[in-house]
Amino acid sequence: MTSYINDETIEKVRESADIVSIISDYIQLKKTGGNYVGLCPFHNEKTPSFSVSDTKQFFHCFGCGEGGDALAFIMKMENLEFPEAVKFLGDKLGIAIEETSPKNQKLIDEKNKFYEINKETARFFFSNLTKNESGLNYLYNRKINNKTIKQFGLGYSLNKWDDLYKYLKFRGYKEADAQKLGLIGKKSSNDGYYDKFRNRIMFPIIDTKGRVIGFGGRVLDNSMPKYLNSQETPVFNKGEHLYGLNLVNKFSDKKRIILVEGYMDVIALFSKGINCGVASLGTALTERQAKLLKRYGENVYICYDSDQAGINATDRAIEVLLKEEIEPKIINLGDYKDPDDFLKENSVDQFEKTINESFNHIDYRIHINKKKYNIDEAEGKIKFTIEIAKIIKRLKSPIEKDVYIEKISKEMNISKEAIEKEVFGNTIKHIANSTFRNKTKGDDKYKKENIAPVKTILPSASLTAEIDLIKLMIFDKIYFDMLIKEVSLDEYMNLECKQILKIIMDLYKEDEYLDEELLYKKAKEIPNISEELLHLVFEKRINFSPEDVEQMIKDLINTIKVNKLRNKRDVVKEKIEKLENKSEMDSNEEEQFLLLCIELTNLNKELNLMIHEDGR
Repeated sequence: MTSYINDETIEKVRESADIVSIISDYIQLKKTGGNYVGLCPFHNEKTPSFSVSDTKQFFHCFGCGEGGDALAFIMKMENLEFPEAVKFLGDKLGIAIEETSPKNQKLIDEKNKFYEINKETARFFFSNLTKNESGLNYLYNRKINNKTIKQFGLGYSLNKWDDLYKYLKFRGYKEADAQKLGLIGKKSSNDGYYDKFRNRIMFPIIDTKGRVIGFGGRVLDNSMPKYLNSQETPVFNKGEHLYGLNLVNKFSDKKRIILVEGYMDVIALFSKGINCGVASLGTALTERQAKLLKRYGENVYICYDSDQAGINATDRAIEVLLKEEIEPKIINLGDYKDPDDFLKENSVDQFEKTINESFNHIDYRIHINKKKYNIDEAEGKIKFTIEIAKIIKRLKSPIEKDVYIEKISKEMNISKEAIEKEVFGNTIKHIANSTFRNKTKGDDKYKKENIAPVKTILPSASLTAEIDLIKLMIFDKIYFDMLIKEVSLDEYMNLECKQILKIIMDLYKEDEYLDEELLYKKAKEIPNISEELLHLVFEKRINFSPEDVEQMIKDLINTIKVNKLRNKRDVVKEKIEKLENKSEMDSNEEEQFLLLCIELTNLNKELNLMIHEDGR
């Protein structure tokens, strides 16, 4: 008889487990402030983003998002189910594990019975298919051979009202159980049962443990509904599973996973040796399904149908995946409706080419919106730019924002400043401007000493980068020690950011642990400090990029250095223009002009080199 561990024993194990001691057996931890930090064991990284709290008895990785208590860590690290993890830790801590007969044994037995009925049903449908010419011909015409039929366990439901019902009854299964599974329904006259699936190609839905959990059925003609799926049952929640994931788990190298719309698309991919296709089960992609995609594929591709419904579904799927910190790529099949249609007329190599040429989610939305709006006319160009600005606004990386602002500016022939305003609004620019502006009473002109700083106002992306670096340094001294070497105080162009950074440097000199309340108090005392900037630094926490933290830091540093150079270049260009506008230059001015031109050339070279190396 199956048994379970009682709640009292589980709590005893939890209370006795010291998470720092347990995790230290697997990775090296270093105490920084109130927490311990180390390299995450669940993903590759060079910069520590794995934090362990001794007081909260909790771990969290800011790089990959894993987190939990000591039991959660052991489950993940040792690849154990919860009861096994409790026993593992119990043995380690010398705690006797007491087991009790489960109260829910009846539910477990019932689920096992449902799996058995589904399996028997799948066998029945498969047997029908092998003897049915119309079902086989339909699949053969769709380029599906016997090997693929067997691999997916495809079947056929006869065009009879009670064929499956009679079979299950003959096998000794109860009508009520088959009805719970959505295989049969009760007649309105209450004098018998009828089969839910009739005259359809049957697709058994199998979980990663090899259990048949439900079915999908497709008609052979054009009658409606074309597809019929199992209802929600005690063993099937369509939002928690992906069709084909059992085979991806078995055959894929997990380097990529392709999300498609339908059963036939998955089968078409596998039949061509592309063993990484899955489909959501007749629903919009869910968070649970997104987590499965993340687990079973390093790179996630979306290849939905090319019609409007498919475009809408792709847009929704992108949003769900981004929330799970997955950066999807979108495959463009051109004039073909879906992968099944594409592979009927094209080779695997040609499909691989479409994968290699797939869009990232931003370029995809640019591509789609160019089709949506008539960008040859002013109204269409405006609507297009506003739509893309909303997308750029949500990007985390300042460098990405800068790249796409410049890209759209060039393509639409719209000023970069106008697009920046649409992306960032007035808030960020107000922060940058308020640092330097200082009007005197009764005078509309700025004081002389303030004119130069006004001309060197930071681009919004650079200000965001400065703020994010400061937030990283507040988060942990490890990042402070690294960043203070990479970016000097002079390279911070926002005066308020410089002043906050000076305070951080002083506080870290006094103590390894940064007192954030004291830092905030001192920052508020900075003369004319803007409330907007205080909010951005202290109230809006840094969101670590789904990629390696090290890459995110590199992007932020590059943004600051590139914009520092751009600013320097603009000052030189302004000096050159002033000299050029003079009617005559004396010998000193001519020499100065020549030196400035050389400096400008060198600055442009340095900028081009940095931008090229950064992939911009």
